[in-house]
Amino acid sequence: MDKAQRDHLKSYGIAYFSLQQGIEVSWLLNYRGGSFSMPQLPTLENECRIRGVSYEVLPDVRYEQILLEIADPEVNMDVVKLEVAPKIAVYTPPTKQPWDDAVTMALVYAEIPYEKVYDDEVLQGKLPLYDWLHLHHEDFTGQFGRFYAAYRDAPWYQAEVREANATAARHGFNKVSQLKLAVAQKIRDFVSGGGFLFAMCSATDTYDIALAAEGIDICESMYDGDPADPSAQQKLDFEKTFAFKNFVLKRNPLEYEFSDIDATNTRGFIGEQNDFFTLFDFSAKWDVIPTMLNQNHEQVIKGFMGQTTAFRKENLKSDVLILGETRSLNETRYVHGSYGKGTWTFYGGHDPADYQHMVGEPPTDLNLHPNSPGYRLILNNILFPAARKKKQKT
Repeated sequence: MDKAQRDHLKSYGIAYFSLQQGIEVSWLLNYRGGSFSMPQLPTLENECRIRGVSYEVLPDVRYEQILLEIADPEVNMDVVKLEVAPKIAVYTPPTKQPWDDAVTMALVYAEIPYEKVYDDEVLQGKLPLYDWLHLHHEDFTGQFGRFYAAYRDAPWYQAEVREANATAARHGFNKVSQLKLAVAQKIRDFVSGGGFLFAMCSATDTYDIALAAEGIDICESMYDGDPADPSAQQKLDFEKTFAFKNFVLKRNPLEYEFSDIDATNTRGFIGEQNDFFTLFDFSAKWDVIPTMLNQNHEQVIKGFMGQTTAFRKENLKSDVLILGETRSLNETRYVHGSYGKGTWTFYGGHDPADYQHMVGEPPTDLNLHPNSPGYRLILNNILFPAARKKKQKT
């Protein structure tokens, strides 16, 4: 999976397909950028050819030599066995199109099956049916993405507001913020019970803000019909969050921002030409989980923007593991942690192949980006639960 690979993204689909067929996959961590090994079978070779994925057939002697090389304690490599194809859910509104979300696009392009869930399914207790959950670019605070200032007259915005309010009423809530809090808490319980959570863009910071603001009105009247609590900031409970602490809410309801967690508007002269972040190089033999999440053929990743682009380091809890950062800006782009028996991963930005994707722009065509290192990070997370039966080193 180094730069010789024709299609890095579809390679993950081959690994997932193998697991679906009951064929064990070995993930060779840090070997040629993180490679997959599986038995030589006509079915798998045919799938590689159909999907345009590069592969090599190795004699047993050569493969044993590779395993010996990886086992060398002086070499930063390891082998992880992938055993079970994880069952994947994407938390996304039924009306959203696949190209609205980078993870959904990655799943479709890599030909990895997934199911959609939204508020009804979450509140009905269906999350335990899945191993891995992705949060579409949601606003869990009940402020409708803070699109009010720019799009309050847009038909799509008005339709989303109507649908959200109807869903809240159907479940017995007076406000959308109450609905979203209940959903966030169900997701928290899913993670606590052993689930794997992945979120990007505004689904990262608004998720934690919603948890911290339990029982506090942080929405102004255009969002829920009454004023926000003027003492909301002082009442936030950071003990309830996954990743962030000591953040300050943005109180102007017309500002396209939720809190100071996000670094989008404080990045100085950073632009498309000089926006990069660096992946940490973990010990494959001892830090297996972050090594899996950071498998890539590039260590310096091209940055990309979103409503939530990056996370200010001072707002991270002490037990949060930083996977990727822009050190010069004191910001992180990619972080990971555990909660109960499960794990969560937050990834800043909207679309790794589109620097500043704007509302209404045409969808990204991943056929033009088959080797995207930014998209590989998403797919690392999707395969991560497949290793759940292996005892990880700590």
